[in-house]
Parts: sequence; C-alpha cells; structure tokens
Amino acid sequence: MRCRTLGFLWAVAAFAALAHEPSLRAAADDEKAVQPPNILLVVADDLGWRDVGWHGADKIRTPQMDRLAREGVDLDQHYVQPVCTPTRVALLTGRYPSRFGPHTLTPSNLRALPPGTLTLASALKSRGYATYLSGKWHLGVLPEWGPNHYGFDRSYGSLAGAADPWTHQYRAGPYAKTWHRDGQLFEEEGNATELVARQAIAWIREAKRPWFVYVPFQAVHIPIDAPEEYKRLYDGATFHEDAKKNDAARRFAAFVSQLDAKIGELVRAVDETGQRENTLIVFTSDNGGLLSGGNPYVSNVAPTPVLSSNAPLRGQKGQLYEGGIRVPAFVNWPARLAPRKVTAPLHAVDWMPTLAKLAGCEIEGDPKWDGRDIWPLLSTDVQPAARTIYWAYDNASAIRRGDWKLIERRNGKRELFDLAADASEKRDLFASEPQLARELAALLADARKLDRAEIPEDAKLPQALREGK
Repeated sequence: MRCRTLGFLWAVAAFAALAHEPSLRAAADDEKAVQPPNILLVVADDLGWRDVGWHGADKIRTPQMDRLAREGVDLDQHYVQPVCTPTRVALLTGRYPSRFGPHTLTPSNLRALPPGTLTLASALKSRGYATYLSGKWHLGVLPEWGPNHYGFDRSYGSLAGAADPWTHQYRAGPYAKTWHRDGQLFEEEGNATELVARQAIAWIREAKRPWFVYVPFQAVHIPIDAPEEYKRLYDGATFHEDAKKNDAARRFAAFVSQLDAKIGELVRAVDETGQRENTLIVFTSDNGGLLSGGNPYVSNVAPTPVLSSNAPLRGQKGQLYEGGIRVPAFVNWPARLAPRKVTAPLHAVDWMPTLAKLAGCEIEGDPKWDGRDIWPLLSTDVQPAARTIYWAYDNASAIRRGDWKLIERRNGKRELFDLAADASEKRDLFASEPQLARELAALLADARKLDRAEIPEDAKLPQALREGK
C-alpha cells in the first residue's frame, strides 16, 4: 500500500464516485492539487439518538454539537454496529467487522485486527499525516495490540473497553489497569473525559503537518459521572419523580454536556491555530444509547437505572433495531461543505474509503472495502441508487436494501420492516411480504459468505492472562 498526491476529486462524476473503487486513481493528470485536509474524527460512546439537541433531547443541553450539525452536514441515517468494538473496526478498516472473525462482533479485548491490516491511520500516515489517538481503543487489550501498531504515531487513553471517569480502570481482573501512553501503562489523576480532550487539543496545537486526530471518548458509557461544573447545569432540573432515577438522569445529562463542551474545545483549538479552513470534522456515536445500566467497573460511581433515549427509534445498544445502530452524526467543514441534511443511508465502513480518497491516497491492490466513497453525497445533491448494508452480531444479523430491512435471529426468527413508512419498526411485514423477505434473506446469506468463521489463534489472550496469572 502506498499513497501519492491526487488532489481532491471534486470534478469526478458523482455516480461514478459512489461505485465501490478498491483502487484510488487520479481522475486526470492535470487536476489541480489541493492540500490534504486535517481530519478530526470524534466518536462518542453509547450516545443515543435523542440525547442531543438537534434530535429533540429532553432537557439535555448540547449547544456545541447542535451548532456543528446545523452549520454542517447532518447525517440523518448514519449507521454503525450495535456495540463498540465492531464499530471501531468498521471505522478504521472500511470493512464489516465480521470479515475478521466472530470475536469482533461483540465488545472484546482480543486482538481485533491481524498485524499489517490497512487502517485509516496507516493509510493517512503513508500520505505524510501525523496520526494521533486520544481515548478508547478497544481493539485489543495488550500493549502489543495497541494503536501504535496500527498506524498511530502517538496514542493515549484506555486500551480496553470503557474506563471509570475517575479511576481510569476497566473491570476487575487481569487488565483492569488499562490507561496508557503509547502502549505504556501508567496511572494518572483527573477526569478521563477532561484528560482525553486535553491531550487531543495539545496535539492539534502542536502538529506541523496534515494531521489525523481520532478522539474516541469514553463518554457517555457507564460508569456515568461528570465534574460538578456540569452537574450544576442541571441544578433544579427534574427528570423523574423517583430520586434515584432523577439522580441518574441528572448525571447522564451532565456527562453528555461535558462531552459537548469538550467537542467545542477541540473545535476552538482548530480555530485558534488558524486551521479551520482546512480541517474536516466527522462526528458519530459508536452505537445507540443504553436505556439503563449498572456499574461492573473498578469504580465508586453509582449505577444508573435510567440513561439514554433513542426515541422515536425502537431498541437500544446491543440490538439490530434502529435504536441500536442508527446514531447522531454529522460532518462539518464550512470551507467545502454547505449546511444540509443527507437522508441517504450511510455506514461507518464508508469513512475509510472516503477519507483516504480525500487525503489523496492510492491503494495498491484490493483492500476489500465494504464501504464506499460518500463524498458526492456530502458535497452535492446527488441522489444515490439503493444500496445494501449488512450487520452481523453475536445473536442475530440484518440486511438493509433500499428502504427494506430484514433481521434474522440465530433461532431462525425473522422480522421485516419498511423503514420509509415505519422508521420506528412497529409493523413486522415478514408474513405479508414473503417474496421480498426471501430476496433479502438471499442477500443476507450472500453477505455472510465473506465472513470469517473462526477466531485466529494469535488473536486470543495468552493462557496465563486468561487464567488471571
């Protein structure tokens, strides 16, 4: 794999650019080269559809994200995977996580990606980018499986899944201590969300060349808590009559507002360093919101009997209903993208081919991307042809073709929904549309043929670590 300067392909025909293109080539030798953009990719953790102001959040304040969505491109049907590890695989590889093995379909501390996997970071690095990760990795708990081995020059945050906002620890066990800098575990005082944002801001201010800053926040995953200044935003607010539920809802609202404030600080750093003209900002949640949760982490934070809202979508994190996989998302780049709403279905796998192409990458060979270049959808009024999107999960799988979506559970039960007429998935049409159900089931079977059935041996945790030694 290598990259060369291609310039931006603004003049490429929109529909041609929507086609799956495993090799990125210059449209014409005399195209005007444009400086590759800085890329700020921000991922929230477990942020639900209705947890943000531009989707009608009830009392939760998100003025920074609301402004960026309003002044940017609001992605109305942006899909991800139903849980965290799979979405991170999709974002960084452009491939469905099931292509790498069943261990990538659920939250996992195994090594998700084979050594040498082409990632967004490694592609951009070969193009001359400085590449940074501040936040949650969750693609392999061991330092030798960490971000620095997959294209990131520098990395900081948690190697495992979510971390307590104050102890920075994962669940009790052999990898409870997961806070690291460049793969070296260490202990640090402070609030995790504040620390992750502070490190990302420092890199934005220091970078001297095109940069890729990936900020996968632990917020707003359980354990739910935020500094007092954010809780004070909700002094006197009543979310529930029940005291414990009201406390949980207040802590969650404060956590969301803290996330929002940190995103505002990231953008302010870009502005103050004079880089806004040439910086593309992408924001998404990694999956839908969780409606309630305990606290199995090394933590003193109370459980949260109420959490997110995905209304009016059905379902939540860990499900293949819309509430689990359709999330708040936007792109913001005022110099290139006019404010608008894109209603076409997109998926996390689309960002790898899109951003690699924007950066001028030429991929040698077939990267086997499941995603496609969506720049024409973001920058023009082109209406794409219907596409197929595939989800594999541990207990079910799903396929969407056009407006129709089929969910098939491991026990054989199937449900069929017309999302154009029924985005809340209240009416199962499987029995009334047998021919369409058969066609989608055939597409689903074809999609599964490219999946890896077994976990690679070298992706498993060493025996001693599995035994807690």
